[in-house]
Amino acid sequence: MSPARLVAYEVLQDVEERDSYANLALPGRIRDAGLDARDAGLATELAAGALRWRGRYDRIIELSAGREIERIDARTRTVLRLGAHQLLGMRTAAHAAVNESVELQRRVGNRAAAGFVNGVLRSIGRASNDEWDARIADAATSANDARAALASHPTWIIRALQDALRAEGREAELDALLAADNDAPRVSLAILPGAGVSVAAAALAAAESGATATGPSPLGVEIGAGDPARAITASGARPGYARVQDQGSQLAALALTRVRPVRRGERWLDLCAGPGGKTAVLGAEALAAGARVRANEVSEHRAELVQRSVSGVADAVEVVSFDGRSDDAYGGEAFDRILVDAPCSGLGALRRRPEARWRKQPSDLPELTRLQAELLRQATAHLAPGGVLAYVTCSPHLAETRVTLDRLLRDHPELREIDARAVVGEVARSEIDLGGASLSVQLWPHRHGTDAMFIALVERRATGA
Repeated sequence: MSPARLVAYEVLQDVEERDSYANLALPGRIRDAGLDARDAGLATELAAGALRWRGRYDRIIELSAGREIERIDARTRTVLRLGAHQLLGMRTAAHAAVNESVELQRRVGNRAAAGFVNGVLRSIGRASNDEWDARIADAATSANDARAALASHPTWIIRALQDALRAEGREAELDALLAADNDAPRVSLAILPGAGVSVAAAALAAAESGATATGPSPLGVEIGAGDPARAITASGARPGYARVQDQGSQLAALALTRVRPVRRGERWLDLCAGPGGKTAVLGAEALAAGARVRANEVSEHRAELVQRSVSGVADAVEVVSFDGRSDDAYGGEAFDRILVDAPCSGLGALRRRPEARWRKQPSDLPELTRLQAELLRQATAHLAPGGVLAYVTCSPHLAETRVTLDRLLRDHPELREIDARAVVGEVARSEIDLGGASLSVQLWPHRHGTDAMFIALVERRATGA
């Protein structure tokens, strides 16, 4: 049996049983199994593809098996999902996909169910993707049920995405967005200011990895293939000045640092800093302009990740670990710029963390929005007169974006919203298509090639203003 398939199975079980994130579980499993680059790529595609398309594959398995997916043993479900992905999502020969899946079932699951796995996968393999889509549509209980299964997104998430697009007058883009969520994202690097090499030169130096200076962020370099670590080394950037980072995340940090010219001696705060990507951008910008950054992260483990992330710009960054709702997080200071990259549902990163769509529930939102409001309220109390606060979430859900922001502005008349659209438009490498008419920015995977990052800027009116 292929060791890559066993690794993919173990990763899916880590996700199912231990609430692991696949992108964090994969490297350790690959390393422990001693997979070479080819098998590591196969394991990654198997695990990520089975997670992205789980909703669709589950419906196909139900139609093939004649029973509800929850009535199938958990280990056997995982084997069937991996087999379905090989049959319908990869170029694996049908006999190999079935035989390997049967062997996997015998090794990790109920051996008596090997015949069941064989029968279900042979049934799946007898129809094409188009034929299965037609069967899914015919068996669906409603149009929403069909769309949820075909696009492999829970219905409540589809509705949330639809509402957010409708707010921009772009509801017709829903299917394009769902498709983008199911595409593997290209890897982006951030080449930080002070790297000792221009972004264009860094991309040219790493051309062997398919690197190009493209995308909306002026710091961004996309790589097409290969090991990101190798591309970082080849870029020629100073140690700690090149890192893997989504370009939406890069733009969110740059919106705060470049909203206006920086005065030397400014004090900045990254309130929810872990794992440190945006902190690194803030630190590089601060170091170049003579500002200082306090990076706070409630989790001590994640605070250590922040410390490692800012290794190249450590002279400008102080890392602390407190609850962002406590005064300790602020060290008794008022800040000229505050980034509140609040904990959220993560619906904006479903292409990067596909398991999140199956893990999150609508019932999670009230607690998250309450936390977001509490963090914003405390941050506002520590924003200096004339200071700017950036509210950022990796979610397009309106409850976590405009609703939370509008409540903050209503409760704090001393704040006024700044035109983040204009700021991001100035910062972006090229013209950027932003929908809607609000002052805030919503980025999208299908339109911008980034995570669905929300960015808003507010200013505390100066005393007497």
